[in-house]
Parts: sequence; structure tokens; C-alpha cells
Amino acid sequence: MALMPKRVKHRKNQRGRIKGSATRGNRVVFGDYGLQAVEGGWIKANTIEAGRIAAQQYIRGEGRLYVRMFPHKSITARPLETRMGKGKGEPAHWVAVIKPGSVLYELGGVTEDQAKVCMARLAHKMPLRVRFVKRRMT
Repeated sequence: MALMPKRVKHRKNQRGRIKGSATRGNRVVFGDYGLQAVEGGWIKANTIEAGRIAAQQYIRGEGRLYVRMFPHKSITARPLETRMGKGKGEPAHWVAVIKPGSVLYELGGVTEDQAKVCMARLAHKMPLRVRFVKRRMT
């Protein structure tokens, strides 16, 4: 089942626009390695789940995967071949709004080589450009 919020204040919201880079959630915190967005955009709930499954199948219980995004935004759509007017469409799917620099997934408890292969599998599923990042020791 794809992710979606339990309840929202407004069922239908406006599209908005993505300005600036991520100031929060932009460094690896939970795991040792991460997948960071290079550009902004929307990631559907189905895509988030597909990435989670691909990573889980690869690591097979050794190590831990952290999903650092959640689809809070509903995207509406009108049915096909419908005339203009009659208001805004019904929510079709949910998306996570991603700013450049956001960490999308994190991985811990695996070697760097395993993490790189796993993150490459995730990167193929993502609709944005992403890069592999390591935890900074400070």
C-alpha cells in the first residue's frame, strides 16, 4: 500500500513551487550512507515504495534502511475526456515535495560497496537526479 497521510487539513491543495535548497534534512543522520537529491521535484508515493522494496530486497535483512521523505501533498486530476469547468478534480495520488539537497534514503550496517550498489538500484527508480553521500564525522 502506498504511503499517504492519515488526515489532512485540506484535501485539495495548490501546486506551489519549489524555491531554494533544503536547509533541513540535508545530511545523513540515521545511517552511514545516503541518497541525496541534486534537483528539486515531486516523488510519488508509489515511487517511494518501489525504492524501499528494491533496497530491502538487496540488503536482505542485514543493515537498516531509513526512508527520509513522506508524501504529504495531494495531486488532483480531472477524469479523461471531461469538458472544461466543473471545478477542481479529485485527489489522484500523493507526492513528497523534494528540495535540492534533501536526503531521500539512508542505509546503515552495510559496507560501502554494498551501499553503493543498493543506492544505485534506488537511483534508477527516482525521477530526479541523485547522488551517493556518506555521513560526515564531526
